[in-house]
Amino acid sequence: MSLTSWITGWFRFGGLSTGDRTGTQLSQPGSALVESTRPAVPDGALQISAVWACVQVIASIISSLPLFVYQEKGKGLRDLARDSALWALLHDSPNSRMTPMEFWGAMILNLLLRGNAYARIDRSPNGEAYALWPMSADQVEMVVQSDGTVTYYYRIGSDLAVLAEANVLHLKGLGNGTIGLSRLDYMRATVDEVANGQTAANRLFANGGKPTGVLMVDQVLNKDQRDRIKANFEELASGSTSRLFVLEANMKYQQVNMSPNDMQLLTTRQFGVEEICRWFGVPPVMVGHANVTTWGSGVEQILDGFYKTVIGPALVNLGQAVRKRVMTPAQRVRYSAEFSADALLRANLKDRSEIYSKMVQNGLKTRNECRQLENDPPIPGGDELTAQINLAPLALLGKMKPTGDSNGTQDPLSQ
Repeated sequence: MSLTSWITGWFRFGGLSTGDRTGTQLSQPGSALVESTRPAVPDGALQISAVWACVQVIASIISSLPLFVYQEKGKGLRDLARDSALWALLHDSPNSRMTPMEFWGAMILNLLLRGNAYARIDRSPNGEAYALWPMSADQVEMVVQSDGTVTYYYRIGSDLAVLAEANVLHLKGLGNGTIGLSRLDYMRATVDEVANGQTAANRLFANGGKPTGVLMVDQVLNKDQRDRIKANFEELASGSTSRLFVLEANMKYQQVNMSPNDMQLLTTRQFGVEEICRWFGVPPVMVGHANVTTWGSGVEQILDGFYKTVIGPALVNLGQAVRKRVMTPAQRVRYSAEFSADALLRANLKDRSEIYSKMVQNGLKTRNECRQLENDPPIPGGDELTAQINLAPLALLGKMKPTGDSNGTQDPLSQ
C-alpha cells in the first residue's frame, strides 16, 4: 500500500465502515493502523486469557439477567405479562434448544467480538414471533438494496438462506446505525501485540528459561568439526537440564539474547491485559489483573461505574432492539420488554434493611412489598402503607387523640 493511498484511506471522509453505502455493509476498518499484523479471528483471540475473561464477564452478567415483558395499562401503569406469547419467548424459552441464558450468551459473544449479533426470527401466520435462533456473525452478510430495504444472507456450509429485515433480530454495537463496527478487527494491533508477547514467553520457558548464545572456540574449525560441536552442545542453547556440559579447549559460551528483564516481558504482558480491558470497558480487577485495585478496596464504586458505563447501556440497546425487531406493531402498543438489573444492583443485607426501613417509615412501600423483594411470605396487616409517626396507617393520620400514659408521656396512637 502506497503512502498516498494509506493517507487517503485513513482520512477518507466517512471511511469504509462508518460511511453510508448501498450493497454489502462492512464492519472492518478500511486500513490497518499497524501493517503486517495477523488477522484477528475469534478462535485465536479467545485463546488470550484477557479477551476470554472480558467477554465472559460481560456475557455472563447480561445473559443471567431476566428479560421481563410488561403489559401496558396506561397512565404509567403496567403489569407482568406472564400469560403472553412474548413472555414465553423472551423470558422462558427463545427456542426449542436453548435456555434464555444460553441464547443471550451466544448473542453477546458475537456482539462483543464482531460488533453485530444476528438471530433468525420464526413467525406464526399472524406475524408474531415464536422462536429466535442465533446466527454466527461471521456467516451473515448484510446488504442494503438500492431501494433502501435490507436483506440478510446467512451461509451454512453450501446452503444459503436469504432473510428479510423483519425476520432478523440484529443487535448492533458502535457504528453508523446500519451496522456495528467489528471490535476484534479494530483491536487487531493490540491482539497481535499480546499474542507476540505470549509467544515470546512460551518459547523462553520452552527452552528452560535459557536464551540462545554463541559457543566460542579458540581455533579454526572445519565443517565436520563445527557440525559435531553443534550437535553435541545443541541442548546447551535449547534449555535442557538433563545433562552436564563440559566445555573443553578454552571453549566459552556467551548468551546473546536479552533476558526477560531486559525485554520487560512481564511488564509488556501486564500492559497488554490493561489494553484489552480498555477495549471492552471491563475494570482489570474483574479479570484477575494484578497491581490494580483489589476486591474489597473500592470495588463497590468500580462495579457501579462498570454498570453505568457498560452493562446499563448494553441492556438499553438490547431492550430497544427486541421491541423494534421482534414485536409486531400491535404488540408494541400493548407490551414492553426490558432486562431487570435488580439482582445486579442488589445491595448487601445491611444496606437493604436500611432502605426498606426508610421506605416503610415514609409510606413508599408496604411491609409485604419489602418482604416480597426478599422472597419472604406476606404477613397479615402487611399491606398497609405506614408513616413515620409510630408507623400508624396513613388513613388514621390527623384522627388520633394524644393521651398520657402511666409515665406522663403522650401516646399518639390513643384515640
